[in-house]
Amino acid sequence: MSVLSIKPESAVAWDLVALGEVMLRLDPGEDRISTARTFRAWEGGGEYNVARGLRRCFGMRTAIVTALADNPVGRLIEGLMGEGGVDLRHVRWVPYDGVGRSARNGLNFTERGFGVRRAVGMSDRGYTAISQLRPGDVDWDTIFGSEGARWFHCGGIFAALSETTPAVAREAMVAARRHGAIVSYDLNYRASLWRSIGGNARAIEVNRELAPLVDVMLGNEEDFTAALGFQVDGPDTNLASLDPANFARMIDDVTGAFPNLKVVGTSLRSAQTATRNDWGAICWSDGHLYTATPRLGLEILDLVGGGDSFASGLIYGLLTGRDLQTAVEYGAAHGALAMTTPGDTSTATLAEVEAVIAGTSARIVR
Repeated sequence: MSVLSIKPESAVAWDLVALGEVMLRLDPGEDRISTARTFRAWEGGGEYNVARGLRRCFGMRTAIVTALADNPVGRLIEGLMGEGGVDLRHVRWVPYDGVGRSARNGLNFTERGFGVRRAVGMSDRGYTAISQLRPGDVDWDTIFGSEGARWFHCGGIFAALSETTPAVAREAMVAARRHGAIVSYDLNYRASLWRSIGGNARAIEVNRELAPLVDVMLGNEEDFTAALGFQVDGPDTNLASLDPANFARMIDDVTGAFPNLKVVGTSLRSAQTATRNDWGAICWSDGHLYTATPRLGLEILDLVGGGDSFASGLIYGLLTGRDLQTAVEYGAAHGALAMTTPGDTSTATLAEVEAVIAGTSARIVR
C-alpha cells in the first residue's frame, strides 16, 4: 500500500508540474570549453529535466513553470522544450531590453570529461528572468486548483538562484499542498550558486525552511550533508563497499527532524573515472529501506542529468502505484540510461528502462 495519497489521473490536467530555470546548454563535445570552436545546443535545468523525462520516456502529462527573456535565445530554448513535449503554457515571457541589463537567459557550458579528466560545468546565469520571480507573479491556484496537478516538483537549484526564489518555491509548495498535490524537492546542492548569497550556511537555512512542506525528498548522499546539514558516509571507492546502515542512520535523522517526509530517495555514485562510475540508488519509506540493483563500473558518456532521470523514474513508479522497490529500480535504470547519451535530458524509452531493470543484454537490437 502506498504511503502517498495521490489524486487520480482523471481528476487533473497534469501528472506533474515543475518550477525551475531552463538554460541553453552549449556542449563542446569532445573538446574543452576554452578551446572549442563549435558547440551543440541543448536545453536543460534540474527541475525541468524531471518533467521532460516523465513526458518523453514515461508518457506522462507534465508542465513547466519558468521565465525567459523574450529574445532569439529564449525562443531557441522554447523550441527545444517544445521538442521535449513538456507543456509551455506557464512560461513567463519577460521583455528584453536589448543587452540583458534587466533580464536575460541563462547559459550552461558543459565539458564531458574523459578518463582521469573530470567533467566541468560552467554557468553564466546571473540576472536571468527566472531568478527575478517574486511571490505573486504566478497564479498557483489556477495551476493546482482550476487545472489540477497530481505532483509538484522543485529543488535547490531554483531556490539558490536569488534572494527571492526561496519565497516563490514556498508559495508554490503551500498552494500545491492546499490543493492536494504531492510535493517533491531535489536538494541538488550547487556551491557555485550559493556562494554569493550566503554560502553553505544559507543553503542549509533555506532548505530546512522548505523541508516541512515536502513529501518526497531527493538528492545524492552529498546533498543531505551540504544542503541540510546531516552527516552520512557514502561509498569511498565503489558501491560494493556500501553499508546501508549509514544511510539508515542519516534518514532516521532527516525524518526525525522532518516527520512530514513520506519518501526519501538517494542516488549513489562513486566515480572511478569520468567515464566509469559505480551507480545505484536507495529509497526509504515508512521505516523500510529499498536498494536498487547496483551497476558497478557503469560506462558514462555524459554525467549530467543522471540524478534528474533517477528522480523522474522514481516519481513515475510512485505515480503509477508501483511498490517502492520497483519505483527505485525505475529511477536507477532511467538514470543509468540517461548518462549513455549526450545532453542534460533523457532520450530513453520506457521499454529500454524496463529492459535494463530486467537485466537484458546490451547486444544490438535489429
